[in-house]
Amino acid sequence: MTPAVFLKLLAIFVVIAIGWTAGRAKFFGGGEAARALSNTAFYLFAPALLFRTTARIDFGTMPWSALAAFFVPAVGWMLAIYAWRKWRQRRGSGMVAAEPSVRAISSTFGNTAQLGIPLAAALFGEHGLSIHLAIVSVHALTLLSVLTLLVELDVARSGAAPASLWRTLFNTARNTVIHPIVLPVMVGIAWNLLDVPIPAAMDEILVMLGQAVVPVCLIAIGMSLAHYGIRGSAQAAVWISAAKLLAMPAWVLLAGYFVFGLRGLPLTVIVTAAALPTGANALMFSQRYAAQEAETTAVLVISTVVFVATAPLWLSLLHLIPGG
Repeated sequence: MTPAVFLKLLAIFVVIAIGWTAGRAKFFGGGEAARALSNTAFYLFAPALLFRTTARIDFGTMPWSALAAFFVPAVGWMLAIYAWRKWRQRRGSGMVAAEPSVRAISSTFGNTAQLGIPLAAALFGEHGLSIHLAIVSVHALTLLSVLTLLVELDVARSGAAPASLWRTLFNTARNTVIHPIVLPVMVGIAWNLLDVPIPAAMDEILVMLGQAVVPVCLIAIGMSLAHYGIRGSAQAAVWISAAKLLAMPAWVLLAGYFVFGLRGLPLTVIVTAAALPTGANALMFSQRYAAQEAETTAVLVISTVVFVATAPLWLSLLHLIPGG
């Protein structure tokens, strides 16, 4: 592991530890403070970041084959986990409506920005970083949009009084579009298609808001860890971490190599991106829908710690692949 990546991991753990220390202090309010921080990031900081990122995407230079090789298996794995948890839910396991979607996002949504970008820059240079940044630019758009649609449909169906089909579909569509993740992405795409530059003053505000996403989320993770702890969630968190760190990159590797015919640097970049630990958006998602918050916090911590061991294994394996 390169010094740059090690320092990034160290910084992540230190900020989480600061959040944990703050969470142990009584005057911060425990779990409610963590939820308030997470909601601030979800409703204010993340939309600014997503709008600015989407509005500035250059669709003409996107590496579409690499993106397809990453997102087709990623979405497929996410839907498989969601379907499995829905099956368990129907068998009367007592899950809340949003549980299948929360488990699905924890198993697939990686830390592609604050950890993935320095990792790609340190290991793969400018060309590899450009492929990784293309993944980052549509990562939330793809995974969160699909899951938001699923979770809103589940929540609409879970009401005490059954609603008509059309009413359920209307509520689902409205809540999916008018959403702090999906709406700024859609507005950003519309702005992009108009080919209008973002005014300098507006861009400065968006940059300032977007920069707050990472530290606020990491502090919220630490505070949630202090409030919930890992005991009682560790076993499930280990399995979800394995789904993220081992199963997901395996699916991306198989699809990229055998289906999309990728070799060399593009294949290495997408598999490494798939092997990243669970990202903080999973916690924001779980806290928005009040489901599996303790478990998601444990997944974020455990997957990030274990990533130190699994990342070198994947990089070593990729070097052994013909054409790699």
